Amino acid sequence: MSSTKTALQEPFKKFSTWLDKAVATKEIVEPTAMCLSTVAEGGVPSSRMILLKKFDERGFCFFTNLTSRKGKELNINKNVALCFYWGVLAFQVRIEGVVEKVSIQEADEYFSSRRRGSQIGAWASKQSHEMKEWSEFEERIKTISADFAGQEIPRPPFWSGFRVVPKRIEFWEEGEFRIHRREVYERDLEGWIVKRIYP
Repeated sequence: MSSTKTALQEPFKKFSTWLDKAVATKEIVEPTAMCLSTVAEGGVPSSRMILLKKFDERGFCFFTNLTSRKGKELNINKNVALCFYWGVLAFQVRIEGVVEKVSIQEADEYFSSRRRGSQIGAWASKQSHEMKEWSEFEERIKTISADFAGQEIPRPPFWSGFRVVPKRIEFWEEGEFRIHRREVYERDLEGWIVKRIYP
C-alpha cells in the first residue's frame, strides 16, 4: 500500500484510543509505563522504565531529577526513543523523537499534584548517585520532612520534566504466526506520512 498523508492529531488520537483500552484492562498493572532509551556521551545507549504523565499533539511528557543519569544523558543527546508494550492487548507503540524541557508552569503544576511523600522523596534523593548506606537516604528524608513541616513543598530546582516531540510513531498489533500489523507515522511539516511496513 502506498504512503498517505494525514493530519497532525491523527496518531495522537490513535494512541489515546489504545491507552484507554490499556487502562480499561485490569490485567495491566501500570498502563502508562514506558521504556525510555537515551544515549550517553560516546554513543552508549541506556534504557529504563518510567511513567507517562501526560501527552497531547506536542508530545509525550515525563518528569525526573535533572542530575540523574537520564537527566544528564538528555542534556548531552536529545535524541530518544519510547516504547509501550501492552501484551494483554497484543499492542506495542514505538516513538522516536527529540526531547525539550517542559515549561516552568507545567513542571510546577505537576509537582504540586504529587503526593507529599513523593515531593519529599524528590528533594531527598540524589537520584543515580552512589549512597554509602540506606540509612543515609532515610536521614535525608527525615531532614527534608522537618524542613517543610507545616508548609507546602516547592518544586526542587533540580527537578523538572521533558517532552518527547515525536518524529516517528509506530503502531504494532500482534498477529498469528508472526503476521503482525505495523503502521508507521513519520512527521511531515504540519502533518504525517503514513505507511504500512512488513512485520
